[in-house]
Amino acid sequence: MEQDIFKGRGSRISPRNPYLKREEVIQHIEGIDEEKHQDKPVTKFFTENLVNALSKNDSPDLPLDYSVNPYQGCEHGCIYCYARNSHQYWGFDAGLGFETNIVVKHNIVEVLKKQFQKKNYQPKPIMLSGNTDCYQPAEKKFGLTRKILELCLQVGHPVSIITKNSLIHRDEDLLVKLAEKKLVHVYFSINHLDNELKASLEPRTAIASKKLAIMAQFSSSGIPCGVMVAPIIPSLNTQDIPKIIELAAGAGALRAGYTVVRLNGSIKEIFSSWIYLHYPERAEKVLHQIEELHGGKVNDSDWGRRIVGAGPISDMIRQIFKVSEAKYLKGRKMPEFNFSEFMPTGQTRLF
Repeated sequence: MEQDIFKGRGSRISPRNPYLKREEVIQHIEGIDEEKHQDKPVTKFFTENLVNALSKNDSPDLPLDYSVNPYQGCEHGCIYCYARNSHQYWGFDAGLGFETNIVVKHNIVEVLKKQFQKKNYQPKPIMLSGNTDCYQPAEKKFGLTRKILELCLQVGHPVSIITKNSLIHRDEDLLVKLAEKKLVHVYFSINHLDNELKASLEPRTAIASKKLAIMAQFSSSGIPCGVMVAPIIPSLNTQDIPKIIELAAGAGALRAGYTVVRLNGSIKEIFSSWIYLHYPERAEKVLHQIEELHGGKVNDSDWGRRIVGAGPISDMIRQIFKVSEAKYLKGRKMPEFNFSEFMPTGQTRLF
C-alpha cells in the first residue's frame, strides 16, 4: 500500500528542480520513466566544507541578523517547510530529496570560531537554526550543534535556539551554563496538539507533549524558554492556538510568537499533494484560505504580510493569539542577552 511505502517521510513526491537541466529517473527497457523513489527512501549524507559559517539575514520580518545552520536538508519532513526551496540550490529536489539528502557542514565550528576572532567582529545573537532544525536526527550522529554551543559558552557569545526535536534535552548541561551567563534563549516550535496530524504533517518531530515536558524541565533549571506557534494553517490547526499557549505558559514559557503558512516555490506542489492525499475533504477550503491570507495567492514574498498574512482570516488568527498571549503570558518576557561576556579567544578577563 502506498501509504506504508514512505512511512516516516513527509513528502511522497520529488518535484522537478528548476535549477537543473537534467532530471534523474528510473528508465525501464520499455522506455517508461518513473520517479526514482520507488522503494523506501534511504537517508544519505554529504560533506560541505564552509568558508562562511554565519548566514546574514536581510529580512525585516526576522528578529536576528545572523543564523548558523550545521545541516542543510532535514529528515523531520515537515511538509510546509520553507527551507525545502533552498535545497534546490544544492542540486536536490525540494520533496523527498530534501528529506533524504542531508548536507553536513563538518568544519562549521572551526570556521565560526575564526569569524568570532576577526578584528572587527561585533557579537550579535545568532539563531540556531534559521533554516533547518539544528536538532534534526543527523545531530545525534554528528553532534555539530553541541559543539557550536560549547564554542558559544567558551567565548561568551549569545545564541537563540529553535527546535521541534526532543534531542535538545541532551544538551541541558550546556544550556544551564549558558543561561547562567544570560547567553541563551530556547524556543520550541509547536503548532498543533494532534498526534495523528503530526504523523503526516511533520513525521519525524517530537510530539507536543514531549516538547512541553522538556520546556518545563528547562524552565525549572533556569533556561529561558518560549514557544513558536508556527506555522498556523487555517482550517487545520487554528483551533489549537489558545491551548498551546496555555500549556506552554504552564510549562514556564516566557514568550510566544507565531507565523502563518505560505507556499512559495515548490512548496505549493508539495503541500497540495500532501493535503489532497491526507485531507481530501477539506483540501480546497484550506488552500483557498491560505490564498486569502496572502492577497489571493498561496505564495507570498511581501515583507510583513508573508509572516502573519492580511485580511479577515489573518485578523482572526491575530486576535486569537493576542487574547491567549494576554491571558496566559502577561508580564513575562525573555531576559536580555549579555554581551559583556564575549571574549573571542576564550580567555578569562584578568581585570
